Amino acid sequence: MKKLIIVVFFYFLASCSGVDFVYKDNKNLVNPLFQKTEVGTSGINFNFMNSYLPMYFGNNNENVFKLIINITERKTNISVETNQAASNLKYELRFFYTLMLKKDNCISYEKEITSNFSIISKSSGYNYGTDASLEKKYELAIRESLNQFVSSLSEINIENCL
Repeated sequence: MKKLIIVVFFYFLASCSGVDFVYKDNKNLVNPLFQKTEVGTSGINFNFMNSYLPMYFGNNNENVFKLIINITERKTNISVETNQAASNLKYELRFFYTLMLKKDNCISYEKEITSNFSIISKSSGYNYGTDASLEKKYELAIRESLNQFVSSLSEINIENCL
């Protein structure tokens, strides 16, 4: 019986030899731009965008990179009522990220991220529920875009010019 337990134990150890841990290297866990980047925005101005930027990029202590985020928006009427009021709107936000190396004054990385969402207007006049929902969708689109951009940095070398 002891021999069987020993054989099973060694078989178990041998079968687990090829297991790789998910966080074996912490390359994907760290934002390489954190506290090294001067961030500027252009295009559409969202008030809450300025509150998210320090969370993602911190304070610019090392001044290595410059990140320019240009945001454009396009609204499309999906359905129009008989009185010509739009009841369903589709929004497309495009985020253009340009990362520059300050020491070489060159572009290190460029990325475009598109976010789409739609909103159904509840009334043709002022409606607090619709406006609050629209603000939340803008906020979600900005957070998702920033997350996608930061996660895409782990796949490239940002220390070289294009």
